[in-house]
Amino acid sequence: MPVATEYTVRLRQPHAYQAAILGSSAKRKIVRAGRRAGKTVGAAILAVKAFLDSRRVLYGTPTAEQLDAFWHEVKRALAEPLDAGLYYKNETLHVMERLGTENRLRAKTCWNADTLRGDYADLLILDEWQLMSEDTWEEVGAPMLLDNNGDALFVYTPPSLHSRSASKARDPRHAAKVFKRALEDTSGRWAAFHFRSQDNPHISEDALREITADMSRLAYRQEILAEDVEEVVGALWARGMIEHVAIHPDLSRVVVGVDPPGGATECGIVVVGMAQVNGQTHVYVLEDRSLRASPNGWAEAVLTAYNRNRADWVVGEQNYGGDMVEATIRQAASSRGMDLSYKHVNATRGKAVRAEPVVALYEQGRAYHVGELPLLEEEMCTWVPGESPQSPNRVDALVWACTELTGRKGYAFEV
Repeated sequence: MPVATEYTVRLRQPHAYQAAILGSSAKRKIVRAGRRAGKTVGAAILAVKAFLDSRRVLYGTPTAEQLDAFWHEVKRALAEPLDAGLYYKNETLHVMERLGTENRLRAKTCWNADTLRGDYADLLILDEWQLMSEDTWEEVGAPMLLDNNGDALFVYTPPSLHSRSASKARDPRHAAKVFKRALEDTSGRWAAFHFRSQDNPHISEDALREITADMSRLAYRQEILAEDVEEVVGALWARGMIEHVAIHPDLSRVVVGVDPPGGATECGIVVVGMAQVNGQTHVYVLEDRSLRASPNGWAEAVLTAYNRNRADWVVGEQNYGGDMVEATIRQAASSRGMDLSYKHVNATRGKAVRAEPVVALYEQGRAYHVGELPLLEEEMCTWVPGESPQSPNRVDALVWACTELTGRKGYAFEV
């Protein structure tokens, strides 16, 4: 059988940052890069080189657009040997392989463990990894490399509010945490690489201006400068203000705060309990059940949280949609044969002003999260009043619940 070296393989010339990744001998590489920085092209170069070395390569990404970009690059590079029939190619499955061998390159969409199952590789590339569920790697990716001590490449852009809506991750900072551990690794097994959009010498200034025109300052830092932002200037909460506990004392009251979705946004659903500790009121955030769903879907989530936590009240905002929130929840409760205690609240002040007394509870060490609540905590620590493009539904639900429990009102009650 002829070998690939008899044909021209048209790999792009890697820029300096891509070359550093390609030249690394680490078994685990993680790349944090800005938009249009060339990370997918770099992944394609690595994949083609491994394929030509008779390795089995699996590329996974959560979006069809990203898969198409990668597949275009590898087909472009291998056009001559493919046209000569050296390799079998299946466009539907995005597979090219040398028949009768384990030598294969495959690209597929995946966003969690189940969607990655059914294959194996000795080089696994997970692109746009920040949008995948953590179990993609933990439950399937890592085990598939055990037999032959294979290699893995993780590629991600720090997620901003622009991209987070597409994420399947339980913790939106999971990629950032692994990147940090890779930086601290001294064994040589892990290597971490960082480059910005403007570090790609092939990107035009016009293109960069185009993709940044509508970005906030925070989104620019995350998606263009590729920074994992720990603390956000102007955010009401800082991560150091959030204290986690494993258990809570006996709670005197529990409420479920509900902030209705506006259009395609999430319905905020946060459960908070109250206890007296040394003569002071302390609050304990028990659950964040927020989700994007139909009215019946989020109403069922409210009732599940209400029952599981034996809540005293559901507190819901009335301003958006009039009595729709209460009516939807009560209808769902009626279909279950449930009794429900419900209060609706009307916002009389802005979101930031309403939140300030609750922020003060955290500053005073009187608010705790029972376990980690990563999506709520991310919204708390990145939402900037007047700047963030999306309404903070989880934060609003937290504020409604805490305000009801502590009486620190910035709104009018109607029972």
